[in-house]
Amino acid sequence: MEKIIHILKRKEPNFHTITPNADLTEALNKMCCEDADHLVVMNDEGNFLGVISEHDITTKALMMKKPVEDLKVKDVMDNKLPMATINDTVESCMKLLRQHQARHIAVFENFSFRGVVTASDFIDEAVKKRDEIFDTDEEVY
Repeated sequence: MEKIIHILKRKEPNFHTITPNADLTEALNKMCCEDADHLVVMNDEGNFLGVISEHDITTKALMMKKPVEDLKVKDVMDNKLPMATINDTVESCMKLLRQHQARHIAVFENFSFRGVVTASDFIDEAVKKRDEIFDTDEEVY
């Protein structure tokens, strides 16, 4: 079974971060500029606090019925992510996502934050595996 560390190694080495007191407009701007669908929320000491995603902003901000300009990252971020270690298998992490109905998993190594894996990462991995097994020149409908 493949370990989750292999997915992290194939991803961009640096993840995009933001602080919890940043404005939501700053978070949206950063996601847009960095072509990211989520940002890792870290405090000034570099501790992992959670994730903020486009989904969090659209659903939670709308539910709060407040202007986006009046909200901070900490108001809508997800700080209850399922967690995994770098040695957990891809299969166990996929089950974890499904169990928690989550889109992101925080990955740690000896209590040190290493990154976030997403449902999209697992889909990308499945497509890569398919391409390794089957002839990639075939058209897929």
